[in-house]
Amino acid sequence: MKFAGEIALISGASRGIGAQMARQLAQRGIKVIINYSKNTDAAASLQQEIRREGGECEIMQFNVSDFEETKNAVSNIIEKNKRIDYLVNNAGITADNLILKMGEDEFGRVIDVNLKGAFNCTKHVSKWMIKHKFGVIVNIASVVGLMGNAGQSNYAASKAGLIGFTKSLAKELGSRNIRVNAVAPGFIETEMTEKLNIIQKKSLIGSIALKRLGTTKDVANLVEFLLSENASYITGEVINISGGLYI
Repeated sequence: MKFAGEIALISGASRGIGAQMARQLAQRGIKVIINYSKNTDAAASLQQEIRREGGECEIMQFNVSDFEETKNAVSNIIEKNKRIDYLVNNAGITADNLILKMGEDEFGRVIDVNLKGAFNCTKHVSKWMIKHKFGVIVNIASVVGLMGNAGQSNYAASKAGLIGFTKSLAKELGSRNIRVNAVAPGFIETEMTEKLNIIQKKSLIGSIALKRLGTTKDVANLVEFLLSENASYITGEVINISGGLYI
């Protein structure tokens, strides 16, 4: 795949899907900026791994839900690297609970990171993209944002909001040569699914047409494609990558 840009910022990329995206983009010769919130050890370990493989990588700790903190971080990245060509809004958290038990803080915290965090990053990065008339943004949504899930009304709302955010931005920024798409993963093998017991995993797999969980590489491959010039005429799309969980 061909890439027209040089610098990628990936939020929430110290582990899981974000970390795999960082690895693959670095292998393509793109310098990756890995954002993380708390896990310094994981971010530093990933940076060392990427550099050992010959890739370029920086790590930056900032809270995407904080508007000013994100603004300052983006300014520092652009000051040092002169550009941000690709933005992957990957940072996300869960705080599952039934609506009758869900606290205001549980709802607000998820919205702040998953949705407002994407707004904050996009708001500040898109200024550079608009100025230079190039950019690609990929938002990591979820099939839960398409189909809902009991006990995850906060998470579903954040991801559904991200889908609407994606479509609106695609219309708003398209004339500036900026593409905006979203991917909606299903159940992916991460630290979160590793905590499930055998019975829970069997139940999940039974609802998936391909009868397996997805991998972080499955998702990273799709994101890599959407960032590349191979997808130069694709914008405003939400691509479901769930193995047939949501059809």
